[in-house]
Amino acid sequence: MVHYIPLTIPFSVKKHWDEWNIRWAMLFSLWLQTVLILVAPIRKSTRKKWVILLIWFAYLLADAAANFAVGLISNSQRNQSNNYCSKPEESTDLLALWAPFLLLHLGGPDTITAFALEDNQLWLRHLLGLGFQAAIVLYVFFQSLPNQNLWIPTVLMFIAGTIKYVERTRALYLASLENFLDSIHKGPDPGPNYAMLMDEYPSNREAKLPTRIKMIPEPDKEAKAYDVPPKEGDLNHLEVVHYAYNYFQVFKRLIVDLIVGFREREESRDFFNRRTAEDALRIIEVELNFIYGTFYTKMEVVHSIVGYIFRFIAFGSVLATLGLFYFQAKKDEFHGVDIGITYTLLLGAIALDVISFLMLIFSDLTFASIKDPDRPRCWPMAVLFNSFLALKKPWWHPCKCEIKNSGSQKIFVEHHVLATPLAFRRWSGSISAHNLIRYCLKSSSTTIHEFPSLCEIMFKKIVFLLGINESTKKFGDYIYQSDTSVAEEGKSSKRTGLLGSIMSETTSFIRSIKENVSQIFSRVFRIITMPIKDFVDEMMYVSREPFTWELWEFIFSELRNKSMRASTPELTKRISSARGDWVLTDTDSQHDRSKLLKYVSHVQYDESLLLWHIATDLCYYTDDKKVKEGSLNDEEIEKLKHNNAYREFSKILSDYMLFLLVFHPAMISAALGIRKIRFQDTCAEVQKFFDRRGLRPNQDKKACEEILSVNLDFEPVTVKGDRSKSLLFDASMLAKELEEEGEEKWKLLSRVWVELVSYAASHCKASTHAQQVSKRGELITFFWLLMAHFGFGEQINVDVTLDEQGTT
Repeated sequence: MVHYIPLTIPFSVKKHWDEWNIRWAMLFSLWLQTVLILVAPIRKSTRKKWVILLIWFAYLLADAAANFAVGLISNSQRNQSNNYCSKPEESTDLLALWAPFLLLHLGGPDTITAFALEDNQLWLRHLLGLGFQAAIVLYVFFQSLPNQNLWIPTVLMFIAGTIKYVERTRALYLASLENFLDSIHKGPDPGPNYAMLMDEYPSNREAKLPTRIKMIPEPDKEAKAYDVPPKEGDLNHLEVVHYAYNYFQVFKRLIVDLIVGFREREESRDFFNRRTAEDALRIIEVELNFIYGTFYTKMEVVHSIVGYIFRFIAFGSVLATLGLFYFQAKKDEFHGVDIGITYTLLLGAIALDVISFLMLIFSDLTFASIKDPDRPRCWPMAVLFNSFLALKKPWWHPCKCEIKNSGSQKIFVEHHVLATPLAFRRWSGSISAHNLIRYCLKSSSTTIHEFPSLCEIMFKKIVFLLGINESTKKFGDYIYQSDTSVAEEGKSSKRTGLLGSIMSETTSFIRSIKENVSQIFSRVFRIITMPIKDFVDEMMYVSREPFTWELWEFIFSELRNKSMRASTPELTKRISSARGDWVLTDTDSQHDRSKLLKYVSHVQYDESLLLWHIATDLCYYTDDKKVKEGSLNDEEIEKLKHNNAYREFSKILSDYMLFLLVFHPAMISAALGIRKIRFQDTCAEVQKFFDRRGLRPNQDKKACEEILSVNLDFEPVTVKGDRSKSLLFDASMLAKELEEEGEEKWKLLSRVWVELVSYAASHCKASTHAQQVSKRGELITFFWLLMAHFGFGEQINVDVTLDEQGTT
């Protein structure tokens, strides 16, 4: 006989829940709103994935918590109306006042209306939710009648909550792609009256009147393109925001697959050809922030005359509610806890509105609204805004790195890493990196540069200002030399004597046990995490490389040089569609690189990415040939520094493109099926090769040497056939071809990688770029927008078209 154990909830727990469920739900909903308004703005600039997960969790939970609290209040009102004998825990009047606060919370903060671009398409669901939740709040209010004590504050809060909820619904409506397209498109344009012209043309010819059809440019577009010359020299902070807003108004049409006209292209191209790399980066950062504000916040709704009026009404209603509750409401019949919660809700709502108001004042759209900052009336405000914008400009922190293959002579090269503090960053300032060889070896993640901490930067600034920089440096060098000498002595002592031998054997034994346990654990871990393999792989094997000024300057100069060479529409289209072949053929006619050309033009794009990624790694890890012994002269040192810079650019872009290929294939327009099969087959062959050679984690250099040591007298396809899509030894052949380039190898590789990234950026859907703006930002999005400004892209008119002309 089966005995069932009864499961009961203790009466004390039930009683505590009945007493506090509504109170805790109200406070929890307010806490979620506070988290969202403070943390949501940094999701576009954080480098931590857990921060984005926290925002996503709070975003989903905020609506659920508010809806749950409304349901609890409605249920409590119904129970109290059906049970007249029992004394309610909360007053019905007070519950009726609390309910509109949940409408306020459902409206959400200004800093986030949508977590993903697809959320904007659900505006109709939010509109229905607005009607449903407003009806429930009204039901609760009517249940509380006659409510002689708090009916006026309740009505005021209902007005404020409804305004906030309408703001969010309208923001979603305007940001949905269909409505965003309608807001840009000015309506149907029938063009010149063709039928009338054709009817008049024969009669004019018969009357022997001088008649001809001539196409003339439209006056307004002509004036817009050429009457205002672009500014020369560096831009100040407000000018950066103004130009960014103007170009945002032009290029936002790309997001909904509209065409940017020829004259807008020429104006933008001329402007950016005159700019420095620094100003171009700042303008693009602000443009992407306008995209973020349009699709993921209430920017478009609040920044209008109607938005200002309704925001004032909502804020005034909350203030009036606080005043009425404090001075006129009879609070004797309420519990002290409920009074405290009511004050918390009111003060919390006011605090959130004040924060939103400050964010509104110091937003980029407010800065862009100052048309003429040089006017005496605008001068104090312009000075204030310029000072604030100075904090948001890129902060470049110098760091020194040693060149690994510089021989016995230590040579350091200085890089400038983006180190803008989190509160002022416009994007993450980092580049994701995934490496196939490191992934197959299960090696630890490594980066070329390190992210400098804010404390480190501030400490160096203080040391520099105090004038003790040199003494600190000498002390640090002394400590470093002392530690090095002690370490060397320790190593030599370990290698001598019986004790050293025993310690060495013990260490080897422990290491072997550790590796075996690690391998067993990794197999079990892989089996457990198979359903979320991609997510786990991204967390474990993807590293983040700091964004450097030198890399951006190189990218900017490459694209600007191409823009200057694109003198004809045909040449512009050819450069836009190039994915390595332009660099290999058109930019250098002195070298025959036909052997390399087949690795870009005769293969699919995702295949070329894998080939060039593996080849770059093989060259990177085996490029340790020592320079000549002895000291180098200044010219040789400078040449070595340039080669090292190109080497690092190639490595960073190579690992970045593999990250996109594996984890964000939509951004490179790769076919999902064949891309995944090709990558998996290559990984399988690499792992099989490494197992056979006995390679262990963190032996990346040795692994590359082993791959290059394989005989390649025959092409892999002639030996293996086409059953496997692996590209390992095809990439090895490419690496050996690249070695024949000699000293120009790294410069060539870096330029090929810029072209490969450019191809992916221009062929990716613009809406996909808009999706990534809210997720830390991607380097490929900067490529896309910079290429559009230079006149490259499938949605850029490269010639004068009929839709930009009129007929007389």
